[in-house]
Amino acid sequence: MIKVLIIEDEIPARKKIKRLLEELSTPNQVLAEIDTVGTAISFLKNNTVDLIFSDIELLDGNAFDIYREVHLNCPIIFTTAYDQFWMDAFDTNGIAYLLKPFSKERFQKAWDKFLLLRNTEDVMIERIAKLMEQNFLTKAYKKRFTIRLHQGIYFLDTVKITFFEACDGVLFAYDILGKKHVLSESTLKEIEEQLDPSDFFRINRSELICKKYVEKIERYNKNSLAVKLQGHQEYLKTSQTMTAAFRSWIED
Repeated sequence: MIKVLIIEDEIPARKKIKRLLEELSTPNQVLAEIDTVGTAISFLKNNTVDLIFSDIELLDGNAFDIYREVHLNCPIIFTTAYDQFWMDAFDTNGIAYLLKPFSKERFQKAWDKFLLLRNTEDVMIERIAKLMEQNFLTKAYKKRFTIRLHQGIYFLDTVKITFFEACDGVLFAYDILGKKHVLSESTLKEIEEQLDPSDFFRINRSELICKKYVEKIERYNKNSLAVKLQGHQEYLKTSQTMTAAFRSWIED
């Protein structure tokens, strides 16, 4: 019996993982479902599992804080909407990186990698990471967005977008002249998944910015930064959980 731990703060995502696990031919048991960094650290210090399914952004912080605190002997399958963390994932015990929304086929491939690692001692995680890197390098990213109006439609080139914003359930794109465009996409995650992570970064829950239009960065408080973008007068703020990753991204 394979003992599984699910670290995920979204209830629908937890239900999806459990449903897919139930459909597997290999016997498995979900020992716990955890939605915070603190609870996960406590659980892993007192329990042993064979495999972890882990989101990255949790209710109280970043999941990598767990893996810096606890020494693990089991692999991790990361399930997240943030593709900028995949290198960090393979620096830990990550063996697969499932971008939400992932398919049953992608889930099965990740599970098969786990079984291969479990049954073959000489499997090299570095090799898997290189394959993942090749997948990202060949990914096609969205070049323009369709803007729909009552009078018709027009197109906004991605290269002209300084940042995206989610506000009261509506998504906006701001161009280099500071003009605000209403988008038809349903979530910021949906937009983020279509963009090159080397160019765009989600600095908080509601804002996704373009690197080349960052003009200035200042300290906002102890754990957050204020970011000035071209064509936009107000500074945008990084969330406390994203500040460290943002520093790494902006300096790359």
